Amino acid sequence: MGEFAISCGPQKLYTFILRTLVLIRNRRYNICMIVVLKPKTRPDVVEALVAQLEEKGFKIHLSRGEETTILGLIGDTSHTREESFLANDAVESVMRVTSPYKLAGRAFHPDNTVIRAGNAVLGRDSNAQLAVIAGPCSVESEEQIIAVAKAVKAAGAKILRGGAFKPRTSPYSFQGLGSEGMDLLLAAKKTSGLPVITELMSINQLDLFAGIDIIQIGARNMQNYDLLKEVGLSGKPVLLKRGLSSTVKEFLMSVEYILAAGNPHVILCERGIRTFDPYTRNTLDLSVIPWLQKETHLPVVVDPSHACGMSWMVPTLAKAAVAAGADGIMVEVHNNPATALCDGEQSLTPAAFAELMCKLAEYAKLEGRTL
Repeated sequence: MGEFAISCGPQKLYTFILRTLVLIRNRRYNICMIVVLKPKTRPDVVEALVAQLEEKGFKIHLSRGEETTILGLIGDTSHTREESFLANDAVESVMRVTSPYKLAGRAFHPDNTVIRAGNAVLGRDSNAQLAVIAGPCSVESEEQIIAVAKAVKAAGAKILRGGAFKPRTSPYSFQGLGSEGMDLLLAAKKTSGLPVITELMSINQLDLFAGIDIIQIGARNMQNYDLLKEVGLSGKPVLLKRGLSSTVKEFLMSVEYILAAGNPHVILCERGIRTFDPYTRNTLDLSVIPWLQKETHLPVVVDPSHACGMSWMVPTLAKAAVAAGADGIMVEVHNNPATALCDGEQSLTPAAFAELMCKLAEYAKLEGRTL
C-alpha cells in the first residue's frame, strides 16, 4: 500500500481526487504520485512548483478545483521522498500511487465510507448502526413479497432484498419474474417504507432500476467489467458480491472499475467462496472481514445464507459475521420456504428471522453497535 499524509476535509477532497484519477486513467497516464496543494494556493506558486518538478524530469498533470489544486506526477518516483514535497509550504499532502486498487484502498481514502439508503446506514460512522438486509431470494407474488417485507421490518431489518432477475446454474430453473418482479418489489417498498436492493444482470435492465435504492451485482457477474462500468456511471449505491472462486485482489480490482467510473458508493459483500470441501454450499471466509476493513474504506456485508446453503446454519454464521466486525448481514427470508421457487433450503421463516434478530442485537451490543 502507498503512504498517505492528509489533513484536509476528507469527503470533498476524496471526490475531487477520484475525478482527477478517472481523468488521468482515461488519458492513459501512468501516474506515480499525487501532490495536493493547500487551498487557495496562488497561481504563481503553483507554476513555480510545476517548473521545479519538470526540471527534475517529471511530466505533470495539473487539476484545479474550486479551492484545491492537485499535481499528478508521471515518471519514476522510486527515489523521490514524500518529505521533499512536504517541506514546501504550499503542499498539503502527498500520496504515492502504488496499489493496483488505488481508489478502494485506505491510502487514498483514510476515512470510512458511509452509505445511506433511506433510514439504513452501511459503514462505520458515529451511529455505529449494523445494517440487516432481509427478504426472499426471489419475488414470487405480490402477497409473498409484501408479507415478507412487513415481517422483516417488524423484526428490525433496515433494507428489503428480493430478486426479480435470477442467475441460475440450470437454464430450466426459475429465472425470476423480470420486470413484473421489479414492479412488485417497488410495491413492497411503498407499503413497508423499506429501501430495496435487487440484482442487476444486464446493462439493458438498468432503466428498470430507477426506483431501486441499491443495485446488487452478483458473484457470477463480479468480473463483468462492462456491467461494472455502467453501474459506476449510474451513481446509485452498489453492493458487489465476491466471485465464487475469486481472490481478494480480483475482488478489489472489480470494485475499482465501479469507483473509477465515478461512483464512490460501493458495498463489499462476502458470500462464501468455492473450496475443495463441498459439505456446505460454499466456504464462508470470515477472515476477509477484518482484512478488507483494514485495507479499504468501504462497508463490508456478509451473506450467510449463500455461504452455507442450509437454513439451520444461517444464525450461527450471522452471529460469527457480527463478531468478526461486519458492517451488515444479508439474510434470505421466505414466508413458506418449503414452497419457495428459489433457494428455499437456505431461507429462514419470518419467526426464525425475528428470533435471530434478538440474538444479533446482543452480539452487536458487544461490538459497540446497534441494529
